[in-house]
Amino acid sequence: MTTTTVVDIGTLIICDHNLRGGRPIIAETGTSVRRIAVLYKQGNSAEEIVRLMTHLSIAQVYAALTYYHANRLEIDTDLAEEQEAYEQLAELHYKNLKTQP
Repeated sequence: MTTTTVVDIGTLIICDHNLRGGRPIIAETGTSVRRIAVLYKQGNSAEEIVRLMTHLSIAQVYAALTYYHANRLEIDTDLAEEQEAYEQLAELHYKNLKTQP
């Protein structure tokens, strides 16, 4: 008889306030669910994400995608706020460059 290891899918995604600001990450990798969500939103399938991020398994990517879909509003809002902050900093930097002799 072959024995198999059963994985508790609840252990694949963790939130630790000491890692990535407490944002959800794929356990034991440091890869954020947000990173997987961005790749997915760019049109990559789970299989393509695994090819791009070779340290991840297909199960880990699907767990991240499941977390993203279950918490889509929160993650999309967080990504939009980060993008807005980036654009504000870029604009400020550009203005500072223009005012320097």
